[in-house]
Amino acid sequence: MTFSSQVKNELVKIEYEKNCCKRAFLYGMLIFGKSFSENKISMQTENRQVAEAYSASIKELCNVETQIKSSPSGKIITVSVEKKDCRKVLLYFGHELKATNLKVNYSNFSCEECFGAFFAGAFLVCGTVSSPKKDYHLEFTVAYFNLSRDLFTMLNESELHPKSAKRNGYNIIYFKESETIEDFLYIIGASGAMFDLMNEKIVKDFRNKANRQANCETANIERMVKAVSIQIQAIEKIKSTKGLSYLNDDLKAVAQLRLDNPDASLSELSKMSNPPLSKSGINHRLKRIVETAEGIKK
Repeated sequence: MTFSSQVKNELVKIEYEKNCCKRAFLYGMLIFGKSFSENKISMQTENRQVAEAYSASIKELCNVETQIKSSPSGKIITVSVEKKDCRKVLLYFGHELKATNLKVNYSNFSCEECFGAFFAGAFLVCGTVSSPKKDYHLEFTVAYFNLSRDLFTMLNESELHPKSAKRNGYNIIYFKESETIEDFLYIIGASGAMFDLMNEKIVKDFRNKANRQANCETANIERMVKAVSIQIQAIEKIKSTKGLSYLNDDLKAVAQLRLDNPDASLSELSKMSNPPLSKSGINHRLKRIVETAEGIKK
């Protein structure tokens, strides 16, 4: 099951207590469906539960029967209202029969919760959301420009701040920020999906942090190996050309300590030194040894 299907299956199970919210929920499905006019009212979906919710809501609120048909492949389900009943549905939601531009009728919202129900209905018929395991992206695909602008404005007024684009002649309203998608899922009542998204984000953040830490540790090891290699080469050069006695006692002791412990870090060499030396003291002496070797001509 896709994450979109998970969200939609959660939304169709919501039981709205207020009739105004039931109305707003159905209105969202109707106006953002495939058709909403006096000649044709219909929607298409791949989700059987969404099709049944659309049909049941029209029956409950408008007392209108619908026809549910599946495509030959069985993937696409079309739900339609008979032409003789389209006028009844439009008038129920206060739409003019001969209107040329489809726009949201705000008189269909009676309380603050109506907007969340409306967004839920709209998402069911024209919304999708990516799996948070892959990406953060939620969008609505709207055929009519004026309708898309109404939705854009309503989402903005709900402090969700979407972005808009055009794709293949359709108007796209979308979010790409995980926090905004979480807020939207909460507003429409998909709290289960919201928590799944939040949990997945925590897992991703933990993995990213672990990867960054591992990469940092690998880089530190590579730098240490390179530095140790340079130090040992310098000590071997001094040993083969001048002998370690060429170094003063302080440097000679550190040079021998490094030769005896090629895998040790500066901190470990510091603990091994006698008399005790700080990490910076060990590092300073090793740098002087390397500089001394560089000054010796072969």
